[in-house]
Parts: sequence; C-alpha cells; structure tokens
Amino acid sequence: MLLGGILLIVFSCGEREESFRSTRKKTTQTLSDLGALPLTVTHPADNPTSEKKIELGRLLFYDPILSGNRDVACATCHQPEFNYAEFMETSIGVNGVGNGTKRRFVNPNDIPFVRRNSQSVLNTAFNGITTHGPYHAEKAPMFWDLRAKSLEEQALLPIKTLEEMRGKGFGEEEIIDEILSRIQKIPLYQTLFSEAFPGDRPAVNEKNLGRALATFERTLIANNSRFDQYMRGDSSALSRNEKEGLNLFLKTGCAGCHAGPMLSDYKLHTLGVPDTKNRPEPDSGINGDFAFRTPSLRNLRYTAPYMHSGKFATLERVMQFYEDLAGGKSANPAVPISKVDTLATDMTVNFRDISLIIEFLSTLNDDNFDKTVPDRVPSGLKVKGDID
Repeated sequence: MLLGGILLIVFSCGEREESFRSTRKKTTQTLSDLGALPLTVTHPADNPTSEKKIELGRLLFYDPILSGNRDVACATCHQPEFNYAEFMETSIGVNGVGNGTKRRFVNPNDIPFVRRNSQSVLNTAFNGITTHGPYHAEKAPMFWDLRAKSLEEQALLPIKTLEEMRGKGFGEEEIIDEILSRIQKIPLYQTLFSEAFPGDRPAVNEKNLGRALATFERTLIANNSRFDQYMRGDSSALSRNEKEGLNLFLKTGCAGCHAGPMLSDYKLHTLGVPDTKNRPEPDSGINGDFAFRTPSLRNLRYTAPYMHSGKFATLERVMQFYEDLAGGKSANPAVPISKVDTLATDMTVNFRDISLIIEFLSTLNDDNFDKTVPDRVPSGLKVKGDID
C-alpha cells in the first residue's frame, strides 16, 4: 500500500530512476524509505540486557508454568521451527494438544480459538522502527491492534487472556499472582531471578517477569537478509528479477504502508480482510472499524498463513486480494469498499506483476536466527507445553 504522490524510486549502485505521479497526494518516497535493519538492538533504559536475563527469559518462554492449566507456554504458538509463529489460521492455546497444523482441542472443550493469527516474535525487537527518526524500545507497538507498547508489556498479556494461556481456572486479575506464586516455590527460578535482577527484593515480581521475557525476545532477530545486504550497498545481493520486483513493489503502492526497515508503518488500516471461521463473531478490531496493524513483511516464507485472520494461505492470494480491492471488491461483507483505506484501493496491482513482487519479497527472508530450545525447564513440565 503506497502513500500517493510523486514517488521517486532510486536504485543504489547505478540502478535506474523512475518517477511515478498521482494527482491525489503530493508526497515523495524513495528507496531509502525502506531501509536495512540495524545491526544491533536497542533496549529500554530500565531493562538493559544481560546473559542472565536472556537465559531466564528463554526458560520462561518455553515453560508452561506460565499458563493457568500448565499446558501452554509462550513457545506453544511461537515455535522456532515455524519462525516463532505457527502454521495455523488462528491458534489453539488452552486445552489444546498437538503441534503445527495437527494441533486440536481436547474433548470436552469450551475454550475458543485465539482471536487472531499468531504473529512471529522474530524481529519484534525492531517493532515501530522507522528509516527517519528516533526509535524507542519502551514505546514499540505490539499486537494486531496496537493495544500494548513495548515487549515488556506485551509479554504479560497472553498470560492474562482466557483462550491464550489463562484458561478458566483463574480470573484475569489473579492469574499473574498465581504464576508468581508458582515460580517462587521453585528454588532454581528463585536463584535465576535473583541473579538476573540483583538488588530487587523480591526478585520474582510481575515487572521482572515481563522484563526477562522481553530481554530474551530481543535476541530473536534476523537482520541480514539479502535485502538488508542490498540496502547496505551490495548491489549483487539481488537478482535482476528481484530488483524489478522491488521496483514494482514501490510503483504499485505496497510501500505506502509497508515502509521502513521492518516494512511496516505500524498503523491501523481498514482493508476488509475476510474473518476466520474459527470464531463465530466478526472481528471489528479495537476501534470497531475493522482496522488492523500493518504486519512486517520479513521472513514471510516461514509465517503463512497471512493477515490478522490467517485467511490467506499464500502470498499469491494476498496479492490477488489487493488486486481485487483496487478493482472495487471488498472480501468482507461487513466492510463496504467505501470504508476501505484509500491507500489500498489506490494500489495498481496487476496479475502480471505479482510473481515479480513475490520474488522481491523472498529477499526479505533470513533463516539465520537463534533456534535454541532448552532440554528442560525448571518447573519439570513439558518444554513448549502440550504439543505431543
């Protein structure tokens, strides 16, 4: 989705320049508005990184002790082999068993599916980053509806959510105290928290739980894709077709919303994406206008299905959806085309361009990230929860 206006596409290292004009807006965008990811991660001032925090956070991430029924870990829906996401339209959290697309509810069941598609945790250390301007890790936008700021805040919300990790055994206001009580009874966790947060009494508290998880998640980065290499000056990192796909990505309007180093403006947009059938009620978003946050386009090869509802299994289907929007067709009966963001309806996606754009998107993949899974967790429960 592209901000209208005079769009100047500048290829580095002697690539050609082209100008594209629109009568609707008068803004200028260049290739530099996309950008490579930073080589280092920024941490909040009140939560500097340390090896002790990272290792504590890793254990907590994989330990189902954080869930009400002790059956779900953060890693249940964010697994390294699935790019820290999973291959499901929407997730099964509490009262589920099995792994990947084979995951199912245990009968009897009265727990709903998770409301939205499980986004990858990978590169969330860079959420909200822009090509121009400061980056504040403590204000990083999280979730499909931007309801949390920072990984520290985000990390605790799934624990409080009924269908994700809490279950029906505890209320939203009591689950964190229950989890902290469990952790405090495990000597190894007491030691690990004290070492990670020396001077805090008690070291096992709600803030430090979020801090440890966030510190680990900031180590999950994939910031050296071929696109990153190209943007850092290596013109040979992309093929001719991939460069043409990048050209079309900008020309057709994708970069209006998918901008910056994470290829996301981190804003809410109404697109009329069809709802998942896993939930009976329509998902109208946090403001009731069916608007959801622009997702990152990084590592898309590993994070299907796509969109907040997980309704599109392939990138080809995603691109066809935008082609339909430009043709005046909304895919959600609750969202008339007149309510769809004009950044989407003004796009010029054509069927003949789709394969080249997808070739460019493949350059955003980077499989070189930490996939380390602990052999065991301090609680003695199943690593990753009930996925077997």
